[in-house]
Amino acid sequence: MSAVLDSRSGSAAGTAGWLDKERTIASPGFNRWLVPPAALAIHLCIGMAYGFSVFWLPLSKSIGLSAAMTCPADMSLLVELFASNCDWRISSLGWMYTLFFVLLGSSAALWGGWLEHAGPRKAGVVATLCWCGGLVVSALGIYTHQLWLMWLGSGVIGGIGLGLGYISPVSTLIKWFPDKRGMATGMAIMGFGGGAMIGSPLATELMKIFASPTSTGVLQTFLVMAAIYFVFMMGGAMGYRVPPSGWKPKGWTAVPTARNTMITQNHVHVKRVWGIPQFWLVWMALCMNVSAGIGVIGMASPMLQEVFGGHLIGVPKAFGELDKSQLAAIAGVAAGFTALLSLFNIGGRFVWASMSDKLGRKLTYVVFFVLGGALYVSLPLSAAVGSKVLFVAAACIIISMYGGGFSTVPAYLADLFGTQNVGAIHGRLLTAWATAGIIGPVVVNYMREYQLGLGIPRDQVYNQTMYILTGFLVVGLICNLLIRPVAPKWFMTPEELAEEKRLAHDRAAANDVGSGPGSGRQTSMVMVVLAWAVVIIPLAWGVYRTLLSALKFFT
Repeated sequence: MSAVLDSRSGSAAGTAGWLDKERTIASPGFNRWLVPPAALAIHLCIGMAYGFSVFWLPLSKSIGLSAAMTCPADMSLLVELFASNCDWRISSLGWMYTLFFVLLGSSAALWGGWLEHAGPRKAGVVATLCWCGGLVVSALGIYTHQLWLMWLGSGVIGGIGLGLGYISPVSTLIKWFPDKRGMATGMAIMGFGGGAMIGSPLATELMKIFASPTSTGVLQTFLVMAAIYFVFMMGGAMGYRVPPSGWKPKGWTAVPTARNTMITQNHVHVKRVWGIPQFWLVWMALCMNVSAGIGVIGMASPMLQEVFGGHLIGVPKAFGELDKSQLAAIAGVAAGFTALLSLFNIGGRFVWASMSDKLGRKLTYVVFFVLGGALYVSLPLSAAVGSKVLFVAAACIIISMYGGGFSTVPAYLADLFGTQNVGAIHGRLLTAWATAGIIGPVVVNYMREYQLGLGIPRDQVYNQTMYILTGFLVVGLICNLLIRPVAPKWFMTPEELAEEKRLAHDRAAANDVGSGPGSGRQTSMVMVVLAWAVVIIPLAWGVYRTLLSALKFFT
């Protein structure tokens, strides 16, 4: 999959390293459908960030094994970071999850501009080293029983890998698929949503294999998964190719600006986006959509159990009246509900992004906010009438639009700000995700505790929360409706664009530097099929395992 050197290469080839962007310029005959599986290979690996909670319980018993050897109740978190004689609290381990998404947003914002100049291959390799290296550092943290190493490894180093890996294919895919921007980014970002579907059951199986009377098996699982992810992610990074400057699909012509004023043919430099109103309006629209969606995801399982209680298993009792065996039974049903939401999360990323190519990005977001708002309001109403079907259907569609918001926004940015710096601009926009990751859970958790403190029954404590989340969507809707085409003053001049293309090592053709498979020969369809099989087979396995869990809800 690596670039092929041409013996007639000139000075450009002589100085270009195998990771340099010049080496990734596709030759004539390269099939653009090889790029999405390369992006999926990376996203399916880093998407395991969503499934890291599978490690919390066994890690909380690393020393005690059969039962946690708990730290003193008055031990501070700072002391716990360095303690080696007691088991970690699950709440302390959970900070890695927060670090994942804070570092994802901040690293994408910080190094998005570098990615545009360095190219997706170099960014993909760095992402691979950070994500897999972070798992190895975390394994060392387990071996020495040092929580700070866990935070540093998976949380900080891995979080940086998340950010770079997440945005590495965005600009490239949009340039390869100017005719299907939404679908292209939807395919890649679908992988991020599906990563936990593969990683979580894989981790569970590995921990069973490596578990022993003296080990929970997590350390070995981290090392094995790091090795597996390294192979897949490096393969994806090596598979990245960028199109020659100005490349267009055969027979395709850009939509005239006069017909769709929301799609520009010009380009904004990433350094200017902080001052452009449209950027902040998209930022707020994404932040509100994600805040509301995270709120539902974070409380989906307890909400279903507390709202419907024993009715989930045919027992006419409230949640607080159930015995231990009945609670275990409804927990199994709730696990199936969570798995069902995961399927809609991954499916929504592809379906909604693809639909946005027809509807337009702005109208698609209007649907997210209007339909989403109605569905959030419907959750308390369906709970009040005891309709599990309506409740679950509404929650599934809500989660599909949560995922759809992520996969549609890169194309939205390309429409508004052009494609030259869209990867870097997307990186800066992801600070909205980091912000939402704090707002959503905080609002939901504190509102729940506040309602319980007032003595409100458990099956009603989520009503006010749903209305607050609906308010988030109203704010997002207003911001989205205010978005207008970007004023000409913000776009790069021809001279500025030429300089930016020079810094980004854009080339009109691969010429002297050599490139994709066959270096000018037509890409074999066998190679395309094999590339897709490499990512589709594990994804299909993950979906199958998730479907098995989802069936618990219906049985």
